[in-house]
Amino acid sequence: MTDLWTRLAEHARHRGDATALLDKDRRLGYRELPGRIETLAEALARSGTRRLALALDNGIDWALLDLACARAGLVAVPVPGFFSDQQRQWLLDSSGADTLIGPPAEGWQPWSPAPGLTGWRRPCPKPPALPAGTARITYTSGTTGQPKGVCLSLVQQFTTVRALAERLAAPGLARHMTLLPLATLLENLAGLYLPLWLGATACLPGLAEVGFAGSSRLDPARLAQAIRHWRPHSLVLVPELLRLLVGLCTRQPDLVSSLRLVAVGGGRVAPRLLQQARRLGIPAYEGYGLSECGSVVALNAPGRDKAGTVGRPLDHLRVRIADDGEIHVHGGAMLGYLGAPPTAGGDIATGDLGRLDDDGFLLLTGRKKNVQITAFGRNFSPEWVEAEAQGCPAIDQLVIIGDGLPANVALIRPAAGREDELAGQIADLNRRLPDYARIHHWLVPSPSLAARGLLTANGRPRRDAIRQAFADHLHRLTGVSP
Repeated sequence: MTDLWTRLAEHARHRGDATALLDKDRRLGYRELPGRIETLAEALARSGTRRLALALDNGIDWALLDLACARAGLVAVPVPGFFSDQQRQWLLDSSGADTLIGPPAEGWQPWSPAPGLTGWRRPCPKPPALPAGTARITYTSGTTGQPKGVCLSLVQQFTTVRALAERLAAPGLARHMTLLPLATLLENLAGLYLPLWLGATACLPGLAEVGFAGSSRLDPARLAQAIRHWRPHSLVLVPELLRLLVGLCTRQPDLVSSLRLVAVGGGRVAPRLLQQARRLGIPAYEGYGLSECGSVVALNAPGRDKAGTVGRPLDHLRVRIADDGEIHVHGGAMLGYLGAPPTAGGDIATGDLGRLDDDGFLLLTGRKKNVQITAFGRNFSPEWVEAEAQGCPAIDQLVIIGDGLPANVALIRPAAGREDELAGQIADLNRRLPDYARIHHWLVPSPSLAARGLLTANGRPRRDAIRQAFADHLHRLTGVSP
């Protein structure tokens, strides 16, 4: 089975002068890339590193460390920059990381694996057990306060990359620009490994360079500037980034001139948004996946595209629809969740509902549970945020809506006589939450949700009915039609 190392060796022989990795400060060609990976892999192995937490910004250093871990047989633990301090500490503790590259953490000692790289070490004599073959622990956004660690093998990751290369062979993608954090599995595989597999250039600007501040705020002007500077052939976007790109291209049509493929996933994509993008010349194609299945399950592509679907499953996967409508995936399963029994290669029950049409294209129809996915592709459980709000004396009840939206909206019933305290207590609540789960806007419905018949008999919110009833308010506050 061909792996990434074989592909890199071939590129070094046949197109060594071509650029492999590029950021604002450095360029690394294919001829020198394998040697750089080997040298760093040997240094990490000699140091006694077993599990490396990677907390750097997007760039060549992130890419080299990630590749070196894979080459040395070490476990890479990407640290999402959008995690709260508590979630970051949970990741470090629960993963059993013994080496950290990035900002310091309490109790870690300074250490450097190579000139110019700042690292930290700590003893971890009894790290948590991992499924055999674990090469990466990728943490979900966290539907509660403690994100889950998904254990993946190198074979699974390379299999996904190879399948993506086969699905996307037609467009001739020679230059990819990362917009999502490389700590996100989708960008890690599609924005770093896939370009290297194809012999293309992975452009790795820092997140601030493309306009990000946190995980859910982006400056459109900086994004436009980055696209003009890097002139990418391909991008991976979440729905909110596609919406921003559509707005930019409406005013600046020439921004699309270099683009050949824009893959969109990580959350619900409105069909009308995809239609708008296509009319503007943005080659947007919807896909679907989850970390437990290697990040990508299905993908539309040039020549293999059907509107209203998320594409056909990748060739190495088998998708079936259970009797209750839930999507099950076989053939690309994770090794297991950190701290849980291995999955033994069985089906992954996705929690999503859908169907396969007569041509084998997958359509999504909903989710079994109430997990909400923001327009920036971040998962959170509304019950988690609503439970946290119970500690606010000024709030009698709170219902949060964020699914498919760029900003979360809360409907609040304030405690009588404490309305003036709402703003301060919501600010305090937000400080305890990661930015993707925070309350960005709120309303005080009048009449109340109960008076409108939007609560069940035991007081639980009827979420679909609430979303429909407040559709105009959500559109006014977020600019998105639910």
